Formats: sequence, C-alpha cells, structure tokens
Amino acid sequence: MSNNDTAPNSDTEFTSQIPEFLERPNGQHIAYIKTEGDKDLPGIVFLGGYMSDMTGSKATALEEFAKSSKQNFVRFDYMGHGQSSGKFTDGTIGQWTEDAIAVIDELTSGPQILVGSSMGGWIMLNTALKRPERIKGLVGIAAAPDFTQDLMWDTFSQEIKDTLLSEGVYYEPSEYGDEPYAITLKLIEEGRQHLLLDRTQPITCPVRLIQGMKDVDVPWNIVPRIVESLETDDMEVVLVKTGDHRLSEPQDIQRLKKIVKEISR
Repeated sequence: MSNNDTAPNSDTEFTSQIPEFLERPNGQHIAYIKTEGDKDLPGIVFLGGYMSDMTGSKATALEEFAKSSKQNFVRFDYMGHGQSSGKFTDGTIGQWTEDAIAVIDELTSGPQILVGSSMGGWIMLNTALKRPERIKGLVGIAAAPDFTQDLMWDTFSQEIKDTLLSEGVYYEPSEYGDEPYAITLKLIEEGRQHLLLDRTQPITCPVRLIQGMKDVDVPWNIVPRIVESLETDDMEVVLVKTGDHRLSEPQDIQRLKKIVKEISR
C-alpha cells in the first residue's frame, strides 16, 4: 500500500478569500481564514493532512456549513504548508501540533469541535490531549495517528531506509500529482515522541471517526486501534464501504456535515 497519509491538493478548489496571518514567536506566521459566528455555540476548527492546505473541499464545505449554522470556524495552514511560512521539510508532528494549539489558543474562545483529516486526525488527538478543557468533540476523517511509524518507517524497504539515513530525506512518488512526497528522517524520528496507539489516552470527549474501506493510504483496520486507545465511551465509527482516502464526494461531504451538526448539540 501507499505510505502517504493524504493526497496533496487532491480536493483543492479555488478560493478568493485572502488569509490573515498569526505571527509566531519564532518569526514564522500561520495563514488562516476565520469565519465569525455565535459565540454561544461551539466553534469548528479544521485540521488538514500531510502536504495539504486549507483550500480543500472538505475545509471549504465545513466553512459553508459553519456560516449556515452561525458557528465560528477556522481553517489554517500548518507551517511549511499552503500560504504559511517555513519549509515543509523542516516540519514535524510536534511543530504542526504546536501550530494547531496556537490557533486554538489565539484565534478561538470557548468549546471547539476539531475536525481532522488524515494526518490532521493525529494532530487533532494531540491537541485534545493538550487542551482537553477546550474540546467539545472530535471528528476524524481517515484519521492517521502514528502514521510516520506504522505507515512509513515500518513498511519502508531497506533501500528507502538507507536513503533516509544517509540523505535525511526520501522523495516518494505521488499517485495524486506531479509533486512527490518529501519524507524526512527528522519527521519520522520526532514522530516517535508523539505515538499514541500503544497505550490508553485520556481523551473523554465525544469522538466520531469516518473511514473509507477502499482507502489505500490509511487502511481501515487502524480504526479499532484508535477506538481501543481512547478512554471515551462516547465513540461512534462510520465505515464507508466504497469510500477512498479523500472522502470528498458529495455524499461524503453531506455525511460530514451531518456528523458535525450532531456533535455540535
């Protein structure tokens, strides 16, 4: 199977909105677009995937949903992604988690629903562990916690591992576009500090997981491992028999909106 955790720009659509920028202490900045809503309702934050950005169809569809339901909504680009500053190859799971926490801390108030797509599902769980008091619920779309170990390093050939160890980066061809995936040794080694599925995690908020059974990038059998690793009893799983990794067909978007609406109550 492919080791990619998401399809870069695979569901990107044109957006004319001009982002704002959240300045960080290290001199970098995070690009974001925020939609204002009713402060008495839970907000929604979308967390994208590996080499993806905030212009994808799931992010923009949720923005439309948030406007119709009068909820605050934020979509953003991790450092090294989209319109944010920084080099993608400098990024790590820890860095991108810090980006998400900064967005929660500085751009939102009150309870938030985190919607994490692919790698964003890992970032979502990391963020919930760091800010449990701020989280109303979690919605994972092909969530891929621990992918740097389970779906990358553990499945790589010795040749690929040798390339990483000697050159520090491996460029994996992508099925979704001309641009290859840049996978760094730093990403894999730092990712080991954030592995979640080997022990119980004190996440007790409502969690919903949507997973395509035709997903060749994140196999659906990861779902039971996520379920078992989280303390919450308020857990529901939706397996989409014909769903792929992106889960961005019209029926997938409608399902996502319905789940976010239900968890917002």
